[in-house]
Amino acid sequence: MTLSSSLDRLFLGTSKASSNFQFSNYREAEQQFTHLLETENLDSQIITQPELAGDFEAALSHALKFAYKEESEAADIDAAHLFLQRTLYRINRLNLFWYDDLQSYENERSIYLQWIRDRIESVWQAWELAQMDVAQLQQLDVNQALIERGEADLNPPITEHKRYLREQMTVEGYKHLLAIASLDGLVEASRMSRILGGASNEVQATLIRVLLEEYGNGRLNRKHSTFFAQMMAELGLRTEPEAYFDWVPWEVLACINHNFLLTECKRHFLRYNGGLTYFEIAGPSIYTDYMLAAERLNLSGTAMGYWELHIREDERHGAWMLQQVALPLVEQYPNDAWELLLGYDQEKWLGDRAGAAVVRAVKQAEQVS
Repeated sequence: MTLSSSLDRLFLGTSKASSNFQFSNYREAEQQFTHLLETENLDSQIITQPELAGDFEAALSHALKFAYKEESEAADIDAAHLFLQRTLYRINRLNLFWYDDLQSYENERSIYLQWIRDRIESVWQAWELAQMDVAQLQQLDVNQALIERGEADLNPPITEHKRYLREQMTVEGYKHLLAIASLDGLVEASRMSRILGGASNEVQATLIRVLLEEYGNGRLNRKHSTFFAQMMAELGLRTEPEAYFDWVPWEVLACINHNFLLTECKRHFLRYNGGLTYFEIAGPSIYTDYMLAAERLNLSGTAMGYWELHIREDERHGAWMLQQVALPLVEQYPNDAWELLLGYDQEKWLGDRAGAAVVRAVKQAEQVS
């Protein structure tokens, strides 16, 4: 009997969502899961002592049952989403090296952790994909659709959220925004590195050029994440990665986890590059919102330096991604090229959803301060 089938037998028949499960138990279940991550010989331990994961498995089963059902209460749905995305993030981050205790990676190839990840992703990704009109995307002229999307997203209209950030956000709100964004900003482009290996061609060369600029061409003082850390330090925020993990909305975690999935699975190479094309094209507009807010608040150049750098470089990166990556991939993969559009539209959808969640979190933080 394989380990996966043993896990099926141990948990799937017994960890059904119980009627007496309390949503407050998610925190306790997450604490149990973080302990499991550090358990020596986790796979063998979980087979001989399944009770080690009892609370976690009950919470996972419950969250998977309620997170993606529209008839559930909104607060219950959000709690389930948050638990699932935090769990997924804790597994996914093991694919990157954090210069921490080597024992932290004891279970990076654990079959049990892989089984958990696959159970979450299979349900979550089906739900996310249902938000897209795949059949319609498959009928489009991909070249034309990418060019039209790029032109529209380079200078998008000023929305209510953009106007709030530019005209109303306070210093406390700005600090809260940086704290949330730091989960990604302090390890920027790390996931992109996972797609660069393999055969060489012009597409790969362009992607490497983008990565090298994100990494300051190998100079730490020019690396984009260094500029982000400087912004945070200028405002008295902690600069170690994941310091503000508990502040991050599930919608932001979903963006990060989605990118982990696309970069770890080469079958999703086109989707990832479609998404990266949107991200680089739309970046300058998004970062302009933040820079204008910082200027209005009379913050120092250091407290906004990352945005200024990104506006300048991402204008170039967006053109590279469209002209030297996305469009050549359309020619190379004509039958699958629609996946570039799927990746583009999904990245935009996920990003807009995350942006709205960040604005809500910023407003709540301002009310408390």
